[in-house]
Amino acid sequence: MNPQRTAHGLGLDPVAADWPALHETDLQQLLRDYPQLGQLRSLHWHSPRPFSAAGLITTSSATLFVKRHHQQVRQAAWLEEEHRLIAHLHRQGAPVAAVVPNRQGATATKQGEWTYEIHHVAKGLDLYRDALSWSPFQTTQHALAAGVALAQLHQAAEGYTAPHRQTEVLLANARLIEQPAPLAAIANTPALADYLADKDWHPQLTELLLPWHAPLQPLLQQQPPLWTHNDWHASNLLWNEDGTVSSVLDFGLADRTFALYDLATAIERNAVPWLDLDSDGPAIADLDSVDALLAGYHQIRPLSAQDLHTLSALLPLVHVDFALSEVAYYQGVVGSTRSADVAYHAYLLGHLQWFAGAQGQRLLAHIRRKSV
Repeated sequence: MNPQRTAHGLGLDPVAADWPALHETDLQQLLRDYPQLGQLRSLHWHSPRPFSAAGLITTSSATLFVKRHHQQVRQAAWLEEEHRLIAHLHRQGAPVAAVVPNRQGATATKQGEWTYEIHHVAKGLDLYRDALSWSPFQTTQHALAAGVALAQLHQAAEGYTAPHRQTEVLLANARLIEQPAPLAAIANTPALADYLADKDWHPQLTELLLPWHAPLQPLLQQQPPLWTHNDWHASNLLWNEDGTVSSVLDFGLADRTFALYDLATAIERNAVPWLDLDSDGPAIADLDSVDALLAGYHQIRPLSAQDLHTLSALLPLVHVDFALSEVAYYQGVVGSTRSADVAYHAYLLGHLQWFAGAQGQRLLAHIRRKSV
C-alpha cells in the first residue's frame, strides 16, 4: 500500500504532497543497484519536504537516507552536479554526508520516471526536523553557530570551479538579478511564459523589483564566484548538544553564486517570520538572530563595511530567482496554477512588498548601520 503523504506547503498548513511516498517495493528494486547495502529491512520515516519524496531506510548493513525525484525535476546528470560539490566539500573536511555510489559507480540512479540518490545518515541531532521553512532559530546560540558553519562551508567550497548547474527548476541562484535588464529575461522558460501570459507582471515588477535592482547591479559585479548552499535554514542543519552545528544537509538548491548571496539567503530564511504574513501579521525580523548569524560568520570570514552594504542591497532581491523557479515548477511540472499563484503573489511579490514596508526597512537599516 502506498501511503498518502502530506508535506510542507507555502503556508502554515500541511498540504497533499506533490509526489507519492516512497514504497518498499520500489526501494527493494533500487537496492539491486547497491549490492553493498544489503536487503531492505524497514522504511521508517517520510520527509515532509515538498519537492521530492524522501525517507530513512534500514538495510541489513546500514541506516540510510533515500531521496527520489521526478525526471522533470532532476535527471541523473543534473543531480550528479550537486553530488560532485558534496564530494569536494567532503574531501575538504566539511561535515556533509557522503553519497553512496551504485554498482556502476554513479551516485544518481534512474528507475522508470524517477531519479534516486542514497546518502549515508548525517551525524547530529535533528532539532528542526518538523520545522516549516522560514521558521526562526530556536536560540541566538543556534544563529551564531549557523553563521560559523556557513563561513566554514564557504572556506571548504573555495577552489571548486564547476560551471552553473543545468537544472531548470527548483534552483536558487542570482542569474536573473545579475542581468542588467532582468525583466527582459524573466519569461525565459515555457512554463514561466505560460504562467505570466495573463498577468500584469511587467508593471508590477517594474514598480517592486527595479528600484532595488539599480543600486545592487554595480555591487554584484564585484563578487567573486563561489559554489554555495542556497537553502541555509536551521532545518537543513544537524546539531550537537552544545548548540554547535554537527552536519549540513540538503544541497538541492546549490549552485555557483557568491558568498554574500548565501549569507543573505540565510538571513531571509531564518530571521524573518514570513508565515506571520498569512495571518496578516507584520513579520517582525529577529534582529538578535541577524546579529548572531553575522557575528558567527565574521569570526571565520571577516565582513567588511562594503560587504554589509552589499548585503543590505541584496536582501530584498535574494529570493527572486528561486521564487520564479518555484512558479515554473508548479506551473510546468506539477500542473498547479493555484500553487504557482501562491509562489508568485505571496512569495515573489509579497516579499518585495515587505522589504519596501516598515518592517523590511527596519531590517535593512539595521544592517546598514553596521556598515558605518
